[in-house]
Amino acid sequence: MSAEATGPMSPGAPRRRGRPRLDLRRLGWAALLGSPARDRLPDAIAHVVEAHRVHHPDAGTDALRRAYVLAESSHRGQMRKSGEPYITHPLAVTLILAQLGAETTTLVASLLHDTVEDTEVTLDQVRAEFGEEVCYLVDGVTKLEKVGYGAAAEPETFRKMLVATGNDVRVMSIKLADRLHNMRTLGVMRPEKQARIAKVTRDVLIPLAERLGVQALKTELEDLVFAILHPEEYARTKALIVENERGADPLAATADDVREVLRAAGIEAEVLIRPRHFVSVHRVRMKRGELRGADFGRLLVLVGEDADCYGVLGELHTCFTPVISEFKDFIAAPKFNLYQSLHTAVVGRGGEVAEVLIRTQQMHKVAEAGVVALGNPYAPSVEADALPGGAGAGAGGPEGDGGGATTGGTLAAGADGERADPTRPGWLSRLLDWQQSAPDPDTFWSSLREELAQDREITVYRAEGGTLGLPAGATCVDAAYAQYGEGAHCCIGVRVNDRLTALSTALRDGDTVQILLAPREAGSGPDPEWLDHARTPAARIAIKGWLAAHPDGPPTGEPAEPRPGLTVAGARHSAANAVAELPGATVRLAGCCTPVPPDAITGFAVRGNVVTVHRTGCPAVGRMAAVGRGPVGVRWVDSAQCRVTLTAESFGRPHLLADLTEAIALEGVAIVSATVDPPVEGRVRHTYTLQLPDAARLPGLMRAMRKVGGVYDVSRAQHQAAATS
Repeated sequence: MSAEATGPMSPGAPRRRGRPRLDLRRLGWAALLGSPARDRLPDAIAHVVEAHRVHHPDAGTDALRRAYVLAESSHRGQMRKSGEPYITHPLAVTLILAQLGAETTTLVASLLHDTVEDTEVTLDQVRAEFGEEVCYLVDGVTKLEKVGYGAAAEPETFRKMLVATGNDVRVMSIKLADRLHNMRTLGVMRPEKQARIAKVTRDVLIPLAERLGVQALKTELEDLVFAILHPEEYARTKALIVENERGADPLAATADDVREVLRAAGIEAEVLIRPRHFVSVHRVRMKRGELRGADFGRLLVLVGEDADCYGVLGELHTCFTPVISEFKDFIAAPKFNLYQSLHTAVVGRGGEVAEVLIRTQQMHKVAEAGVVALGNPYAPSVEADALPGGAGAGAGGPEGDGGGATTGGTLAAGADGERADPTRPGWLSRLLDWQQSAPDPDTFWSSLREELAQDREITVYRAEGGTLGLPAGATCVDAAYAQYGEGAHCCIGVRVNDRLTALSTALRDGDTVQILLAPREAGSGPDPEWLDHARTPAARIAIKGWLAAHPDGPPTGEPAEPRPGLTVAGARHSAANAVAELPGATVRLAGCCTPVPPDAITGFAVRGNVVTVHRTGCPAVGRMAAVGRGPVGVRWVDSAQCRVTLTAESFGRPHLLADLTEAIALEGVAIVSATVDPPVEGRVRHTYTLQLPDAARLPGLMRAMRKVGGVYDVSRAQHQAAATS
């Protein structure tokens, strides 16, 4: 935007066949000759309309004409640094979007995208003339002034654009096309400014183009950045491409063979040779070393229906030797940027390995243009030009053309009043969430680059239901903050696929995650080591913020957990609620399994005319039988009271013993004895022998103990018990 100057043709231009460059310099000077009559389309905009109607044959032209007239008159007298009229820039940006298939509203906004920033035109004027939606898009791509923001102007401008993109992805479509034209015309800039702009493009704009699926813009931006930042490697790659083009293309014979195979199979398909762009060739050379002729391109097979894609795949794998390791199915499992295709590789008759992409025509359109190909997500069934003119939609022409600008009423609204965007992906939602917590522009700028450096996503399932989208390599710490935000400060553990695991564990696609939290009043907070395991900006910003606010760690009001040997014990009494079929015998409940009614039980006579009562599933029963001890019949009596030993497994934290004791007391249960083992890797075991007034209360008691923050399991004790003589 602004006055990025023109210069030499893009270094990738020789590779773009069949799309001649327009003489924008000539069109720009022609625009200065004056506005055409109201009923005639300006020559300068005719090329845009022609490209637009390839994708939208019924699109009207009145809105584009009026937008062009306003843009040309507003920018009149402004020149680019190369000496061209400034209007050539918005014209070029609009043409790029028209060729990608953008709908009319986007094209109107792209023509006007610099008017508010660089001329006297105001947003109120844009709103009055073209409607709320065009006004929103223009405002979204308008830069913040350096006078008010200083060095923070660039990161804060990107923050503003990303927030606007969260409501309307077309904002970023215009920005990407704007940056592409500026990169094409960067040649007259000072080398240091070229490098600075290229680095921002590489770190921010190219990843955004990738995430929005706009491959046509992404690949050309990559080549332009490659030429500026790595001129020697670029020159070497260019020489290799030129040398390869002098000889016969080995993919041509393979393409003919593929066409013949598909024709014989009765599958209608278009088979094309798709040259690799400069950066792609460079990457293949870095991966494989010496390049072969077939490495400079790939075969692209376009069909009509999804099922035909798999039909083509079957024919290719039947009639050619497939390279199985190269097969990928992005139709059944699309990439997170909407991309769908089948990828494979086959060996041609000359021994060359040809990579093959198989997709439908619609998939190809989305693969090239991404979100731009989706049109207007806020008016899915109504093209903007079909709307009648009138207040809020812009002053329509005599044909009733609505100017291409929809009113605010056409936007889908969510329950919270915000515009609902069906194209808003998970990565963008995460970015919009954490950017609110970024304390300063530098943190936002560095965190944004880190976020965009992640080029793959995974989906994990929450144990409570729902999913979380995370970048590949994310850990349990990232999952905790993605699910609970600052509430994850109280995280004390995590289960992955029903197994306890360390917070540092890297998650895999399809994992099920359950985050275990302590109560907020427990005073727990994140460990500084969590920063070593956090991969997402959301987690890192939240952890750093908490640590900065609590330099001395979480507040503690009680001493640490008791050390081993802490025991509160009562006298050992006989179990009055069980009787043995042995006259005069004293009955005691076994401490190894602590049976309670209505457990199935058995007994064994030991010294002193005592019968110990075990649950029938207790391991001690098998050992007694192995040494020849015969069982003694026992049964429960009507007395409801019983004694039981429970073990609580937990993560160590302040106040845990007090909280468990309180939970037990609230259930009306008396503690006979309590033992706390020493912490092991942050985990603590509590063992309680309890006197229950009623055995029926046991399930409720165990549930209450499990609800205590930090407790992840409560079970009946299963102590090792030797055979008693």
